Amino acid sequence: MKSHCATLLAEVRTFRQNHPEVRYVDLIALDIPGRFYGKRYPVEMLEKVAAGSPLKLPQNAVLLGAQGGLFKIGDYCFHDGDPDANRRLVPGTLKPVSWEAQPLGQMLITSDGTEAPIEFEPREVLAKVLERLHGKGIHPVVAFELEFYLFDRKLADGLPQFARDPLSDDPDDQPTLHIERLSRFAPVLDDMVQTAQAQGIDITVITAELGPGQFEINFGHLDDGLRAADWAALFCRSTRGVALKHGYRASFMAKPYLQHPGSGMHVHVSLYDAAGNNLLAAHQQQPLRHAVAGSLELLPHCMPIFSPNHNAFRRLGGTVNAATQASWGYEDRDACVRIPESDPRNLRIEHRLASADANPYLVLAAILVGLEHGLEAAREPIAPLNEDRASGQAFPLEMLEAVRAMQQQPALREGLGAEFVDVYCENKRQDHLAFQQEINAREYRWYL
Repeated sequence: MKSHCATLLAEVRTFRQNHPEVRYVDLIALDIPGRFYGKRYPVEMLEKVAAGSPLKLPQNAVLLGAQGGLFKIGDYCFHDGDPDANRRLVPGTLKPVSWEAQPLGQMLITSDGTEAPIEFEPREVLAKVLERLHGKGIHPVVAFELEFYLFDRKLADGLPQFARDPLSDDPDDQPTLHIERLSRFAPVLDDMVQTAQAQGIDITVITAELGPGQFEINFGHLDDGLRAADWAALFCRSTRGVALKHGYRASFMAKPYLQHPGSGMHVHVSLYDAAGNNLLAAHQQQPLRHAVAGSLELLPHCMPIFSPNHNAFRRLGGTVNAATQASWGYEDRDACVRIPESDPRNLRIEHRLASADANPYLVLAAILVGLEHGLEAAREPIAPLNEDRASGQAFPLEMLEAVRAMQQQPALREGLGAEFVDVYCENKRQDHLAFQQEINAREYRWYL
């Protein structure tokens, strides 16, 4: 404990020495819908926390809905006195914030690793899954890929407007999958990359995607699943901030345009033993097939995680490379679970179903539980799409059906924790019902 405090204290003091202009630091964590909550601390108080002073925030802050409100969930929120819960600082995450008007810092906080972790905190859920896998001699290596859209900063009658191309106002004039679009938006994209790198995130490939103003950013592979999910979460925050600074609005919304592709969160996962051998490549790739089978079996029950809101379900099946069934295939982007071509050392799965606005901690936790379930059940998967284009298993395409499927799945309740599954499902159910409590103009046109 003393050595841990000494390391944190050294990190805070080094930060203060390198950034004397910073007076406040945002201490932040991701809630269930994937939004950051936290407190802004004077930097001198942060030293006290690093030295061992308690850091407490309301436990129920994790349970916020998409719009920030609290729902009645079991005994939480309105029947528990709204208690505080201990958090800890995440080492290595204290970084400067360059996109705000005033100099700031930010640092991740979490309940995992405390005396009483919050069972439904997303980072804690992933931490428990990783700890269990490590105990079984399974060590994941993970890389995220995130798609997002750039819009004009101002909305028009509440609707997003495509990002203004410096050379053209016509959205159809933005070259799809073309290196030229990267050049046209280079100032904002370069700033996004540099800002992410200043947060300690390893950015690799940048791609101009199919939609007007749509891009994809890839991150480096990490043998620390928690840090990989940290990168995805922090990248979303910094990218939104940088876009505003440049006069744009960056959004990870799953399906902002019906006529254009949605935005996904693709996750690459390989599994190694303690000696560094790729477990998926052993025995002529038989474990790979078992892992795929487990992933596909649990996938329909994980839809509230992979498609966490009403809009995310719009993304499924409507356009290019968006799956309509739980499927797999070699080098096939129509599959939910794609096996990229690679040598045995780097053999991995690419899970392509999650929307870009999903919670990265929970997405990775659900993927890993599926792989773990498959390795232990040792079943053969359905035919890959390469052999049968119709191969696949149905999954829910509506939130309330998806919640029922998730809440009743025994392997998922065991793998993610029954308390988490119940709390998460009720949060999603309440959020969906709250979203429905508005009559829009189309409803009057159709039914008045």
